[in-house]
Amino acid sequence: MKANSRPSLIISPLLLIVASSLACVTSGTYDKKVAELDQALGREQKLTSERDDLQKRINAAEALIADLKGRLQKLGQDVEGLSGERSTLQAGLAATQKELEELRKQKAAAEARAAAFRTLVEKLRAMIDSGQIKVTIRNGRMLITLPNDVLFDSGKTAVKPEGKEAIGKIAQVLTTIADRRFLVAGHTDNVPIKNAKFRSNWELSTARAVEVVQLLLTGGMKPQVLGAAGYAESDPVVANDTPEHKAQNRRIEIVLEPNLSDLPNLDNIVPAEKK
Repeated sequence: MKANSRPSLIISPLLLIVASSLACVTSGTYDKKVAELDQALGREQKLTSERDDLQKRINAAEALIADLKGRLQKLGQDVEGLSGERSTLQAGLAATQKELEELRKQKAAAEARAAAFRTLVEKLRAMIDSGQIKVTIRNGRMLITLPNDVLFDSGKTAVKPEGKEAIGKIAQVLTTIADRRFLVAGHTDNVPIKNAKFRSNWELSTARAVEVVQLLLTGGMKPQVLGAAGYAESDPVVANDTPEHKAQNRRIEIVLEPNLSDLPNLDNIVPAEKK
Protein backbone atom coordinates (compact mmCIF):
# COMPACT_ATOMS: atom_id res chain seq x y z
CA MET A 1 0.00 0.00 0.00
CA LYS A 2 2.91 2.46 0.75
CA ALA A 3 4.41 1.77 -2.57
CA ASN A 4 1.16 2.85 -4.19
CA SER A 5 0.81 6.06 -2.08
CA ARG A 6 4.17 7.78 -3.05
CA PRO A 7 3.26 8.64 -6.54
CA SER A 8 0.23 10.54 -5.29
CA LEU A 9 2.50 12.61 -3.05
CA ILE A 10 4.68 13.50 -6.04
CA ILE A 11 1.81 14.26 -8.44
CA SER A 12 -0.03 16.64 -6.17
CA PRO A 13 2.77 19.26 -5.95
CA LEU A 14 3.22 19.20 -9.69
CA LEU A 15 -0.42 19.77 -10.23
CA LEU A 16 -0.32 22.61 -7.78
CA ILE A 17 2.67 24.13 -9.53
CA VAL A 18 1.02 23.77 -12.93
CA ALA A 19 -2.27 25.07 -11.66
CA SER A 20 -0.52 27.96 -9.99
CA SER A 21 1.43 28.73 -13.18
CA LEU A 22 -1.68 28.54 -15.23
CA ALA A 23 -3.44 30.79 -12.76
CA CYS A 24 -0.59 33.36 -12.89
CA VAL A 25 -0.49 33.41 -16.71
CA THR A 26 -4.23 33.80 -16.99
CA SER A 27 -4.35 36.63 -14.45
CA GLY A 28 -1.54 38.60 -16.18
CA THR A 29 -3.02 38.23 -19.60
CA TYR A 30 -6.39 39.31 -18.33
CA ASP A 31 -5.00 42.38 -16.63
CA LYS A 32 -3.08 43.22 -19.76
CA LYS A 33 -6.14 42.74 -21.89
CA VAL A 34 -8.17 44.80 -19.46
CA ALA A 35 -5.55 47.51 -19.54
CA GLU A 36 -5.46 47.40 -23.32
CA LEU A 37 -9.24 47.50 -23.39
CA ASP A 38 -9.27 50.46 -21.04
CA GLN A 39 -6.76 52.22 -23.26
CA ALA A 40 -8.84 51.42 -26.30
CA LEU A 41 -11.97 52.71 -24.58
CA GLY A 42 -10.09 55.84 -23.55
CA ARG A 43 -8.92 56.43 -27.07
CA GLU A 44 -12.42 55.80 -28.35
CA GLN A 45 -13.89 58.25 -25.87
CA LYS A 46 -11.23 60.81 -26.77
CA LEU A 47 -11.85 60.30 -30.46
CA THR A 48 -15.57 60.49 -29.86
CA SER A 49 -15.10 63.70 -27.92
CA GLU A 50 -12.86 65.10 -30.61
CA ARG A 51 -15.36 64.02 -33.23
CA ASP A 52 -18.19 65.69 -31.35
CA ASP A 53 -16.10 68.81 -30.90
CA LEU A 54 -15.21 68.84 -34.59
CA GLN A 55 -18.85 68.35 -35.50
CA LYS A 56 -19.82 71.29 -33.33
CA ARG A 57 -17.16 73.41 -34.98
CA ILE A 58 -18.32 72.22 -38.39
CA ASN A 59 -21.91 73.07 -37.52
CA ALA A 60 -20.82 76.48 -36.24
CA ALA A 61 -18.77 77.07 -39.38
CA GLU A 62 -21.66 76.08 -41.65
CA ALA A 63 -24.00 78.34 -39.68
CA LEU A 64 -21.51 81.20 -40.02
CA ILE A 65 -21.14 80.56 -43.75
CA ALA A 66 -24.90 80.53 -44.20
CA ASP A 67 -25.20 83.75 -42.21
CA LEU A 68 -22.42 85.39 -44.20
CA LYS A 69 -24.00 84.30 -47.47
CA GLY A 70 -27.31 85.75 -46.40
CA ARG A 71 -25.71 88.98 -45.30
CA LEU A 72 -23.65 89.21 -48.47
CA GLN A 73 -26.72 88.56 -50.58
CA LYS A 74 -28.64 91.21 -48.70
CA LEU A 75 -25.72 93.57 -48.97
CA GLY A 76 -25.52 92.89 -52.68
CA GLN A 77 -29.19 93.71 -53.10
CA ASP A 78 -28.78 96.86 -51.07
CA VAL A 79 -25.80 97.88 -53.15
CA GLU A 80 -27.75 97.25 -56.36
CA GLY A 81 -30.62 99.27 -54.98
CA LEU A 82 -28.32 102.07 -53.95
CA SER A 83 -26.63 101.92 -57.35
CA GLY A 84 -29.96 102.23 -59.11
CA GLU A 85 -31.01 105.04 -56.82
CA ARG A 86 -27.70 106.75 -57.41
CA SER A 87 -28.18 106.49 -61.18
CA THR A 88 -31.65 107.96 -60.84
CA LEU A 89 -30.36 110.78 -58.69
CA GLN A 90 -27.52 111.45 -61.10
CA ALA A 91 -29.94 111.58 -64.03
CA GLY A 92 -32.21 113.90 -62.08
CA LEU A 93 -29.28 116.08 -61.12
CA ALA A 94 -28.10 116.29 -64.73
CA ALA A 95 -31.61 117.21 -65.89
CA THR A 96 -31.91 119.82 -63.15
CA GLN A 97 -28.53 121.30 -64.02
CA LYS A 98 -29.51 121.43 -67.70
CA GLU A 99 -32.81 123.09 -66.83
CA LEU A 100 -31.01 125.54 -64.54
CA GLU A 101 -28.57 126.41 -67.31
CA GLU A 102 -31.48 126.94 -69.72
CA LEU A 103 -33.24 129.15 -67.18
CA ARG A 104 -30.07 131.17 -66.75
CA LYS A 105 -29.85 131.63 -70.51
CA GLN A 106 -33.50 132.68 -70.66
CA LYS A 107 -32.94 135.11 -67.80
CA ALA A 108 -29.90 136.59 -69.53
CA ALA A 109 -31.88 136.89 -72.76
CA ALA A 110 -34.78 138.56 -70.93
CA GLU A 111 -32.40 140.99 -69.26
CA ALA A 112 -30.83 141.73 -72.66
CA ARG A 113 -34.27 142.37 -74.19
CA ALA A 114 -35.20 144.66 -71.29
CA ALA A 115 -31.95 146.58 -71.70
CA ALA A 116 -32.53 146.87 -75.46
CA PHE A 117 -36.07 148.14 -74.84
CA ARG A 118 -34.89 150.77 -72.36
CA THR A 119 -32.18 151.88 -74.76
CA LEU A 120 -34.64 152.13 -77.64
CA VAL A 121 -37.12 154.12 -75.56
CA GLU A 122 -34.43 156.55 -74.46
CA LYS A 123 -33.21 157.08 -78.03
CA LEU A 124 -36.73 157.71 -79.26
CA ARG A 125 -37.86 159.65 -76.19
CA ALA A 126 -38.48 162.91 -78.04
CA MET A 127 -40.67 161.27 -80.67
CA ILE A 128 -42.56 159.30 -77.99
CA ASP A 129 -43.21 162.41 -75.92
CA SER A 130 -44.45 164.31 -78.98
CA GLY A 131 -46.94 161.52 -79.80
CA GLN A 132 -45.42 160.70 -83.19
CA ILE A 133 -44.72 157.07 -82.26
CA LYS A 134 -45.28 154.52 -79.52
CA VAL A 135 -42.73 151.97 -78.27
CA THR A 136 -44.44 148.98 -76.70
CA ILE A 137 -44.14 145.25 -76.10
CA ARG A 138 -46.97 143.21 -77.59
CA ASN A 139 -47.16 139.42 -77.74
CA GLY A 140 -43.59 139.27 -76.49
CA ARG A 141 -42.25 141.52 -79.28
CA MET A 142 -40.83 145.03 -79.12
CA LEU A 143 -42.73 147.34 -81.46
CA ILE A 144 -42.38 150.84 -82.78
CA THR A 145 -45.88 151.89 -83.81
CA LEU A 146 -46.62 154.72 -86.22
CA PRO A 147 -50.27 155.73 -86.71
CA ASN A 148 -51.42 155.57 -90.33
CA ASP A 149 -52.92 159.05 -90.11
CA VAL A 150 -49.43 160.47 -89.63
CA LEU A 151 -48.09 158.48 -92.59
CA PHE A 152 -50.84 158.03 -95.19
CA ASP A 153 -54.03 159.52 -96.49
CA SER A 154 -57.03 157.21 -96.63
CA GLY A 155 -56.55 154.43 -99.21
CA LYS A 156 -53.13 155.79 -100.26
CA THR A 157 -49.57 154.43 -100.01
CA ALA A 158 -47.59 157.63 -100.53
CA VAL A 159 -46.07 158.77 -97.22
CA LYS A 160 -46.82 162.30 -96.07
CA PRO A 161 -43.91 164.72 -95.51
CA GLU A 162 -44.25 164.58 -91.72
CA GLY A 163 -44.30 160.78 -91.97
CA LYS A 164 -41.09 160.77 -94.00
CA GLU A 165 -39.43 162.93 -91.39
CA ALA A 166 -40.50 160.55 -88.60
CA ILE A 167 -39.28 157.48 -90.49
CA GLY A 168 -35.93 159.18 -91.17
CA LYS A 169 -35.43 159.79 -87.44
CA ILE A 170 -36.35 156.18 -86.66
CA ALA A 171 -33.87 154.90 -89.24
CA GLN A 172 -31.08 156.87 -87.58
CA VAL A 173 -31.82 155.13 -84.27
CA LEU A 174 -32.27 151.64 -85.68
CA THR A 175 -28.93 151.74 -87.49
CA THR A 176 -27.26 151.92 -84.06
CA ILE A 177 -28.84 148.64 -82.92
CA ALA A 178 -26.53 145.78 -83.87
CA ASP A 179 -27.44 142.16 -84.56
CA ARG A 180 -31.14 142.81 -85.05
CA ARG A 181 -33.60 142.30 -87.86
CA PHE A 182 -36.71 144.40 -88.30
CA LEU A 183 -40.06 143.53 -89.81
CA VAL A 184 -42.23 146.38 -91.08
CA ALA A 185 -45.88 145.29 -90.76
CA GLY A 186 -48.84 147.11 -92.27
CA HIS A 187 -52.30 146.97 -90.60
CA THR A 188 -55.72 148.31 -91.55
CA ASP A 189 -59.13 148.61 -89.96
CA ASN A 190 -61.99 146.35 -91.02
CA VAL A 191 -63.37 148.64 -93.70
CA PRO A 192 -62.84 146.71 -96.96
CA ILE A 193 -61.14 148.30 -99.91
CA LYS A 194 -61.51 147.28 -103.54
CA ASN A 195 -60.41 149.38 -106.46
CA ALA A 196 -58.31 149.17 -109.57
CA LYS A 197 -55.07 149.26 -107.55
CA PHE A 198 -55.89 147.20 -104.44
CA ARG A 199 -58.20 144.20 -104.43
CA SER A 200 -58.27 144.00 -100.61
CA ASN A 201 -56.76 145.33 -97.42
CA TRP A 202 -54.03 142.67 -97.77
CA GLU A 203 -52.60 144.40 -100.81
CA LEU A 204 -53.02 147.85 -99.24
CA SER A 205 -51.33 146.94 -95.94
CA THR A 206 -48.46 145.16 -97.70
CA ALA A 207 -47.87 148.05 -100.12
CA ARG A 208 -47.71 150.52 -97.24
CA ALA A 209 -45.19 148.30 -95.40
CA VAL A 210 -42.98 148.15 -98.50
CA GLU A 211 -43.16 151.95 -98.84
CA VAL A 212 -41.89 152.36 -95.25
CA VAL A 213 -39.09 149.86 -95.89
CA GLN A 214 -37.93 151.94 -98.87
CA LEU A 215 -37.76 155.04 -96.66
CA LEU A 216 -35.81 153.18 -93.97
CA LEU A 217 -33.33 152.09 -96.62
CA THR A 218 -33.05 155.71 -97.73
CA GLY A 219 -32.38 156.60 -94.09
CA GLY A 220 -29.31 154.35 -94.02
CA MET A 221 -30.58 150.95 -92.86
CA LYS A 222 -29.20 147.79 -94.51
CA PRO A 223 -31.57 145.76 -96.69
CA GLN A 224 -30.54 142.45 -95.13
CA VAL A 225 -32.01 143.46 -91.78
CA LEU A 226 -35.39 144.57 -93.13
CA GLY A 227 -38.54 142.77 -94.18
CA ALA A 228 -42.11 143.77 -95.07
CA ALA A 229 -45.47 142.13 -94.39
CA GLY A 230 -49.16 143.02 -94.59
CA TYR A 231 -51.76 141.81 -92.08
CA ALA A 232 -54.81 143.70 -93.37
CA GLU A 233 -57.45 143.81 -90.59
CA SER A 234 -56.51 140.41 -89.12
CA ASP A 235 -54.47 141.70 -86.15
CA PRO A 236 -56.35 144.58 -84.50
CA VAL A 237 -55.15 146.09 -81.24
CA VAL A 238 -58.71 147.08 -80.27
CA ALA A 239 -62.20 146.34 -81.54
CA ASN A 240 -63.23 148.14 -84.72
CA ASP A 241 -66.33 149.55 -83.02
CA THR A 242 -65.65 153.31 -83.08
CA PRO A 243 -63.86 155.74 -85.41
CA GLU A 244 -61.20 156.24 -82.74
CA HIS A 245 -60.58 152.49 -82.42
CA LYS A 246 -60.44 152.08 -86.18
CA ALA A 247 -57.81 154.82 -86.30
CA GLN A 248 -55.73 152.86 -83.75
CA ASN A 249 -55.91 149.73 -85.87
CA ARG A 250 -54.68 151.58 -88.97
CA ARG A 251 -50.97 151.56 -88.26
CA ILE A 252 -47.45 150.62 -89.24
CA GLU A 253 -45.45 148.52 -86.80
CA ILE A 254 -41.69 148.10 -86.91
CA VAL A 255 -41.02 144.84 -85.09
CA LEU A 256 -37.66 144.13 -83.51
CA GLU A 257 -37.19 140.45 -84.25
CA PRO A 258 -35.43 138.35 -81.60
CA ASN A 259 -31.86 137.21 -82.08
CA LEU A 260 -31.46 133.57 -83.03
CA SER A 261 -29.20 133.21 -79.98
CA ASP A 262 -32.20 134.09 -77.80
CA LEU A 263 -34.09 131.05 -79.04
CA PRO A 264 -33.75 127.63 -77.34
CA ASN A 265 -31.27 125.13 -78.72
CA LEU A 266 -33.06 122.93 -81.26
CA ASP A 267 -30.11 120.68 -82.17
CA ASN A 268 -31.63 117.71 -80.37
CA ILE A 269 -35.15 118.36 -81.73
CA VAL A 270 -34.76 119.29 -85.37
CA PRO A 271 -32.91 116.65 -87.43
CA ALA A 272 -29.90 117.82 -89.37
CA GLU A 273 -30.58 118.58 -93.01
CA LYS A 274 -29.35 115.82 -95.28
CA LYS A 275 -26.91 116.87 -97.95
